[in-house]
Amino acid sequence: MAEPTNDWAVLDELLGVEAAPALESGLGALAFYGRCSTEDNQDPQTSRAWQLGNARKFVEPLGGEIVAEYFDIGQSRSVPWERRELAGQLLTELKNPHRGWAGVVVGEGTRCWFGNQFSLTAPRFAAYGVDLWVPELGGRFDDRNPSHKMLMSVLGGMSESERQHVQARVRAAMDAQVLNEGRHQGGRAPYGYLVVDGGAHPNPRKAAEGYRLRVLAIDEASAAVVRRIFAEYLDGKGDRAIAAGLNRDNIPCPSARRPDQNRHRLADGWQGSTVRAILENPRYTGYAFFGRWTKHEALLDPDDVAAGHVVRFRRSGTDRIVRSRTPAHPALVSVEEFTEVQMLRRSRAAGGLEARRKLERGPKMTKRPYPLRGRVRCGYCGRRMEGTPREGRTYYRCAARSLAPGSPILENHPKNIYLPERAVLAPVNAWIASLFDEQHRTATMQQLAAADYSIHDNARMQQARRRLADAEKRLRRLQQAIEAGANPTALIDPLNKADQERQAARTDLDRIPVSPAFTHADIAALIDDLGDVGQALNRADPAGLEDLYATLRLEMVYNADTKTVDVTIRPAGRGSARVRGGT
Repeated sequence: MAEPTNDWAVLDELLGVEAAPALESGLGALAFYGRCSTEDNQDPQTSRAWQLGNARKFVEPLGGEIVAEYFDIGQSRSVPWERRELAGQLLTELKNPHRGWAGVVVGEGTRCWFGNQFSLTAPRFAAYGVDLWVPELGGRFDDRNPSHKMLMSVLGGMSESERQHVQARVRAAMDAQVLNEGRHQGGRAPYGYLVVDGGAHPNPRKAAEGYRLRVLAIDEASAAVVRRIFAEYLDGKGDRAIAAGLNRDNIPCPSARRPDQNRHRLADGWQGSTVRAILENPRYTGYAFFGRWTKHEALLDPDDVAAGHVVRFRRSGTDRIVRSRTPAHPALVSVEEFTEVQMLRRSRAAGGLEARRKLERGPKMTKRPYPLRGRVRCGYCGRRMEGTPREGRTYYRCAARSLAPGSPILENHPKNIYLPERAVLAPVNAWIASLFDEQHRTATMQQLAAADYSIHDNARMQQARRRLADAEKRLRRLQQAIEAGANPTALIDPLNKADQERQAARTDLDRIPVSPAFTHADIAALIDDLGDVGQALNRADPAGLEDLYATLRLEMVYNADTKTVDVTIRPAGRGSARVRGGT
């Protein structure tokens, strides 16, 4: 039988007209691409199965066969193809002439492309002669068809809008759960807590599937450390000083205690930033908080928008933070104590870097033991004196060079003040032992009960008063300069800075708690807890003495002019007792 002839064949060849090719009977070998985000409720295996199933139903009736699979797990749709692991491999494979497939099919276009990503990737497929088969188009993408381009652009916008709506709905639901139920929203438990089983899930369907609620419970060992951190901060120590003390006592840091939850940490000891994070975490009050940190998408390269965004965590604004109406888990500190810490931190930060430089120094990590480490203050400036060895002896020194430049204290402060440890240690130990022996026990109890704690002028109060006086003095000088004809505009910043420091000092003074008076029962319990103090002092090494002084919260103020030492004992939460002695 003769083959049919084409009457237009010769004329088309003469005119150079290209006839449309007949539709191929089979698509041939294709590659499949899909994606599953970690934010999905579906597991990766299920997600891959339904996307691959959709792709096969789409191309197999047309004679297509999927011979290669590229499926990204844990990749957000907002990430460009070049930065996705398997999508990047697919783009690289386009250059390989022996790749084994001539087209790419997807299970759902909105899961693969986001925003304008399709318009950035489709030309690369066309350049290498690779067809794109998209179910939403009902066939192969044709770059010469304006309807196809418009539809893919709309699908990219829908994908972006869908993602934003899902994020908003999930966030709203989690906010409501925290606000009304105080529900734990997952993640690592704060140091001091453990995540435990809280019973069946309130959603009947999830409860039937075996889902359980998770709640926070106290981890007693680490909870004691959290309480210690708050108490030491209120006692005048800074973040790094607290961290140094914890490292000195060989207390495991959070990443060392729970390495399974902190694989991204080095577990290299306590840091000032670790202490700061604990002090600023309101969940220790027993209330549930959510939204203190939020994800922020920033351009990877502002000069190349096509490179996409990266996720950064930032502190949320106050309007984004949610707190439960009622306590959600056991508290480690009271709301009042937490509030006092935050007020104290703000007052210290109000003056900026120069104000932080004026804070007293914390104890340094040293190989040599210093029994009075952090316990001796200078009578001139009120700062802690640092231990230093000289010719085989131990001294406690306050150097004027370490004061802030321009401080009014420098006018009368000696260049160096030294207090010999040997001269003060034995008298102090003898005095402490005598206070609690059988002969003086009754007298000590009477003195503690009769002490007027309301006028107890501790070192923190003295320091706050000096800061207030210094700030007011600078304000007066600046005001006098303006009255004398100085340019007010040039003095705005110094005036604002001095006013901030004055307000910070006043806040600090207002927040200093007044120690309550002892009851006889409190005094008797305290003395019983101390045991035989004289015996403990006699057998104690320097490190043991340091621990005992810390327990008693012993404070010493050295007056270099009269060579006398004021010794104060302030047992934690019990008030204070004072005696004056000479060296």
